[in-house]
Amino acid sequence: MMGDLLVHGLFMVYVIAFLMGMATIFTWVERKQSAVMSDRIGANRAYLRIPFTQVKLVWMGLFHGLADGAKMLLKENFTPATYDRFCYLLAPWLVAVPVLVVFAVIPFGGALQPGHLFSAEWFPGLAATFGDRSYPMQIASLDAGILFVLAISGIGILGTMLAGWSSNNKFSMLGAARAASQMISYEIAMGLALIAMVVTYGTLDLNQMVQWQQQGVWGILVQPLAFLLFLTAAIAENKRVPFDLPECESELISGYFTEYTSMKMGLFLLSEFIEIVVISALVVTLFFGGYSLPWLGAEGFVFPGGATWDLPHLVVVLLGVLAFTIKVFIVGCFQIQVRWTLPRFRFDQLMDLGWKFLLPLAAANLVITAIVQWALL
Repeated sequence: MMGDLLVHGLFMVYVIAFLMGMATIFTWVERKQSAVMSDRIGANRAYLRIPFTQVKLVWMGLFHGLADGAKMLLKENFTPATYDRFCYLLAPWLVAVPVLVVFAVIPFGGALQPGHLFSAEWFPGLAATFGDRSYPMQIASLDAGILFVLAISGIGILGTMLAGWSSNNKFSMLGAARAASQMISYEIAMGLALIAMVVTYGTLDLNQMVQWQQQGVWGILVQPLAFLLFLTAAIAENKRVPFDLPECESELISGYFTEYTSMKMGLFLLSEFIEIVVISALVVTLFFGGYSLPWLGAEGFVFPGGATWDLPHLVVVLLGVLAFTIKVFIVGCFQIQVRWTLPRFRFDQLMDLGWKFLLPLAAANLVITAIVQWALL
């Protein structure tokens, strides 16, 4: 029992560190990527000075994320005179917490056997405590992982609506109304794309989906249309350009969180970048083999033709975690590239895309997938 608690506790600590760390890195990536596309240097002002010297550590602007966090923590915590206090304070947490909770069912590595991580001569206690027990590297190994993702991700809209309504600001309310209509519109297409993947893999368990791809081909090769539909709808759910109508600085100041300051506003901004990480992790898990690498098995690499390369269990585990991290980073950078490439849609164009284009395509893709799966039985 204590061993199980220890392992899952370490998983939770790692996941929180992973999400916060990657979100901070993506704030820097956004600055640098926008600078490159605008032919600027960008993100090169914040630095740390080595004490008692004139040496400044700029490191390509990596300290800008730390400066942003310090600024949010130290800013005045101003609140408007008229608002619903409970809902106003609850809204940022309803936006941020579900984003973190969704990652609980995403596998970020293969099977972990703590008793086999190190030599029994070096750490005899590990082998005695864990034996041959194996743990899937995810916080919650649920059979219905996809349903959990859909259920929890839908809670975020409640925080957005509460933020806009409780602020008692016309711009905030308009942003919240836009967010609600946008998220409802695109969740349908995203759900149908996920159902097509469930039909393809024959399971709701995300870990089993990764194992299916590990034994066959990546999901993007089997369901390229579902990939495009899911990624488009997920970016729209995150309310980033070209789908940033709920915020839309040029029209609504800051949209639904106009009346928020200090770290309450920081939670809204941070949750946006954490959601980039979560979306990337879901895309990697569903379409790019998750933590798997070609020919990598539990004992090492097994190449075509029968050649093998045996590896220690610790190395296999680290390779899986590293592969997952690199894939997530690449997909996240692609999302940021989209944000700095496409112009913002008008609201009528946004609705037309969701209801008249993505929804029919997602429904047609699901029907064709079901027919093909039935024919292959």
